[in-house]
Amino acid sequence: MATVTSIMRLQQVFLARADAELRPLGLTFARYEVVMLLSFSTKGSLPLGKIGERLQINAASVTNAVDRLEAQGLVTRRPNPGDGRGTLAAITAKGRRLADRATLAMNTRVFSDLGLDTPALRTLFDALGHLRRAAGDFD
Repeated sequence: MATVTSIMRLQQVFLARADAELRPLGLTFARYEVVMLLSFSTKGSLPLGKIGERLQINAASVTNAVDRLEAQGLVTRRPNPGDGRGTLAAITAKGRRLADRATLAMNTRVFSDLGLDTPALRTLFDALGHLRRAAGDFD
């Protein structure tokens, strides 16, 4: 119980830290993940269902994030030419610029110093990877 509770609490700590850095940019971590996923995609766009699969979130959460990103001019929706019924979310030039700024902030103030030395980080990363694999997270 103590281990699971500690991991869950640490997730809340990291999420709060990330959201504090992203808030001045008009993003939450959930929306940052969508923007980054789109920016890394080959064409800069993905079907909404694929976003949900890759981020492991439900359709309503994808729709909510894309709605908000679209309202900010960071993402646009367009019909999926490969599927007449489907919709693609596509990152805009403004979205790419903001993704770059947000990533710089995250790298500098969230991802860079976790308070552990390199060997301890490697041990932690390996242990978490083992737990994620056992839970089927890498399927």
